[in-house]
Amino acid sequence: MSILEIEIQEARAQAVHVDDNALSVELTDGRTIITPLTWYPRLMYGTAKERAKFEIIGDGRYVHWPDLDEDLTIAGILAGRQSRESNESLKRWLDARPKTTKPRARQVAEKKTKYGKSQ
Repeated sequence: MSILEIEIQEARAQAVHVDDNALSVELTDGRTIITPLTWYPRLMYGTAKERAKFEIIGDGRYVHWPDLDEDLTIAGILAGRQSRESNESLKRWLDARPKTTKPRARQVAEKKTKYGKSQ
């Protein structure tokens, strides 16, 4: 096992912040990981209220957003893994969202379908 694998496996979240552009995770060892929100479409399309409702679980190994049905691992974030959700799955999820969130989400989903992955 390499040192990087050990470092990733032992990393734990202690705080999470999501804004319109980025996901920031503060780790217990003092590091902060910042990734573009476009990597995680469900977070990107979520409302500020939905993004603010999260749980750090598994002794800090995972972050769960119950209202968005999104789960991320700290090891995955550190490794630079983006969401692997298919466009079809994302579109179904967007279509099932409350009407108040659909217009913006549908517009972006249609753009993704027309132009491929978001840029």
